[in-house]
Amino acid sequence: MSLHHLIDFNDLTAEEWREINTLAADIKKDPEKYADRCKGKILATLFYEPSTRTMLSFQSAMIRLGGEIIGFDNPGNSSVSKGENLKDTITIISSYADIITMRHPKEGAALAASLYSRCPLINAGDGGHFHPTQTLTDLFTIEQVKGTLSGLTVGLCGDLKNGRTVHSLLRALNTLGKNTFYLISTPSLSLQPRITELLRANGNEVFEVTSLEECMNRLDILYMTRIQRERFDSEEHYKEQSGKFILDTNKMSQAKNDMIVLHPLPRVDEIEEEVDYDQRALYFKQAQNGIYVRMALILKMIGSAPTDETDILKFRDMPKGHCCKNKVCITNTEHYLPFLTYEMRDGHKACKFCDTEID
Repeated sequence: MSLHHLIDFNDLTAEEWREINTLAADIKKDPEKYADRCKGKILATLFYEPSTRTMLSFQSAMIRLGGEIIGFDNPGNSSVSKGENLKDTITIISSYADIITMRHPKEGAALAASLYSRCPLINAGDGGHFHPTQTLTDLFTIEQVKGTLSGLTVGLCGDLKNGRTVHSLLRALNTLGKNTFYLISTPSLSLQPRITELLRANGNEVFEVTSLEECMNRLDILYMTRIQRERFDSEEHYKEQSGKFILDTNKMSQAKNDMIVLHPLPRVDEIEEEVDYDQRALYFKQAQNGIYVRMALILKMIGSAPTDETDILKFRDMPKGHCCKNKVCITNTEHYLPFLTYEMRDGHKACKFCDTEID
């Protein structure tokens, strides 16, 4: 596999994604066969934000492969608390480990870290931006149950504005097939127009609605998400948006018999516990699938060649100090980063770290 870092699901070719998916299915079938594949290897888990499933499933995946783990789950227990920047942390840790997985509250942090990492780096979530390994898990679960990733009617409900899992999943499904999407949210938490336009431009049908009842009977998949308290600038704003969408047994009675419910977890109050006993509720199986997918990803990436020193040095003389207008972009705190942009579909330029259009 030629991929050195995984920042966004779209870093993968369709062939590379298929290889990971196929390997994950084989691991699920016979995990013992892979028990010593990473013996003598070290995974560093660097979690600048709280996590249960993602962090522990990565750690479990490496242990099941026979490897070892190092890292931190609280930056306050590392030199970050002393003011160490991301570049220095990654430069050092990448010399201690064979592969890194990192979660960070700033959008673009994973890309920024990959510029200086000497070993493969996997994005375990960068703010509200991307979460590619959750997407791999979601796609694996969907295909195992539905047998396809195209021709489906998919409802995505909750915080679509800040939901990195939503953004990653939509980009992936947009690449792998054509589907019908129902975007279920309040106006304040609706999906960014640029993503909606991208979906429609690729031949997907997209409907924006404000209640589950408007589309429940049409869905093949319902992807629930929580309203993310940590993404709001005030408790008052969070309370205005929370509790708007709650999946209960009454709403489930309106759905198809073969509809499935997914959720990246954790949940707060958006799915009532009674729904757990419905055979269509697959979010706990979805979380378990994450171990097999991450085992497959580690195996595919850990053997890639280390970053050449010249790849790191090439950023030395590039313009620096650009602060993106997106307040949660990593460029606003790590001022040594090179000024990286790309051209959008409409010809405008965007920040390569967080995808925000540049004026």
